[in-house]
Amino acid sequence: MKLLSIAVPCYNSESYLERCVESLLAGGGEVEIIIVDDGSIDATPEIADAYQKKYPDIVRAVHQENGGHGEAVNTGLREARGLYFKVVDSDDWVDQESYAKILETLQEIAGSDQTLDMLVSNFVYEKQGAKHKKVMKYTSALVQGRIFTWSDVRHMRKGQYLLMHSVIYRTKLLRDCGLNLPKHTFYVDNLYVYQPLPFVKTMYYLDVDFYRYYIGRGDQSVNETVMISRIDQQIKVNKLMIDSYNLWKIPNKKLRKYMFNYLEIITVISTVLLIRSGTKENLEKKRELWGYIKQADIRLFHRLRNGIMGSTMNLPGRSGRKISIAAYKIAQKVVGFN
Repeated sequence: MKLLSIAVPCYNSESYLERCVESLLAGGGEVEIIIVDDGSIDATPEIADAYQKKYPDIVRAVHQENGGHGEAVNTGLREARGLYFKVVDSDDWVDQESYAKILETLQEIAGSDQTLDMLVSNFVYEKQGAKHKKVMKYTSALVQGRIFTWSDVRHMRKGQYLLMHSVIYRTKLLRDCGLNLPKHTFYVDNLYVYQPLPFVKTMYYLDVDFYRYYIGRGDQSVNETVMISRIDQQIKVNKLMIDSYNLWKIPNKKLRKYMFNYLEIITVISTVLLIRSGTKENLEKKRELWGYIKQADIRLFHRLRNGIMGSTMNLPGRSGRKISIAAYKIAQKVVGFN
C-alpha cells in the first residue's frame, strides 16, 4: 500500500499540468499520482501517458469521458491505493520542503497505533499580479504537534475555512462516508470538504505552506464573471450542503458551529453573486434559495438570516443591495477570491 494517493483532475491542462506533476514527483515511491484526464481535447492525455511511461511505479494515467471536476475526483478516489488521499488541481502545485514534512508526519502516524482521519496544512493564494501572497493559516485555531479532536479546536475566524487545498483525508474515511460528488458541476470542492467532517474524529495540523493555489486565469471557475454565469451550479452545491445533514443533531458543539459557519459563507457567496449579477431572474433565484432553506429547516433559516453576513446580504431595496455589494468587496480582499 502507498502512503499517499494524489488525484490530479485535468481538463485541457496542457499548459500547466507539467508544473503540477513535477512538484508532486518529489514524493517518490511513497506517493502515487493519479492523473485523471476528464475528456481533454488538447495534449493533456499524451502528457499524462508520458508521465506514466516514465514513472510507472508512481504515476497512473486514467482517461474518462468528460464528467466534470467532481467526477474526476470520484475516479481518483475509486482508483486510490494509498492510506491517505489528497486532491491537487492541475493548475496548482505544492511546496517541496512542506511536502517532505507532510510525508514524514504521515509516515510517523501510520507507523504508530493512532488513527488519523484528517491532516490540515496551510495554502497560499498564488494570485496573478499580487505582490503580497495571502496565506491561509490555522495557527490560532488548531493544536500543533499532536493528534487532536474537535473538542480541542479553538475559535475559527470568519474566512478561516478548511478548503480542499488544506486537507488530506484518510482514504477509507472518504469511502466510508459515501462521498460521491455530482457530475458536471463546479464548486464541488465545498462538498468535498464539508460532507466528510462529521466522520472526522482525529486531526493533525502542520503549520507549513504546502499547497499553492493559483488564482488569476480569466477562465478560472472562481473568476467572479464565470461564477455568475455558473450560478445554478453554485446554488446546486449550496442546496446539497443544506440537505447533507441536520446540523442541529451533530453532537459536538464545536464541529456543529464550524459547519454552520461554513454553510453560512457558501450561502452568502451564492446570495451576493445573485445580487451582483443585477438581473431580475437572479434576484428571483435569491428569493427561491432562501425559500428553499426556510422550507428545509426553519431554525437553520433564522440562524443564517439573522447572522451578521445573512442580514447584510438580505437588506431590502436597491440601497440594501449596494451595502451587500460593498460588504462583498471587503470579503473579496479578506478571503482572496478572484
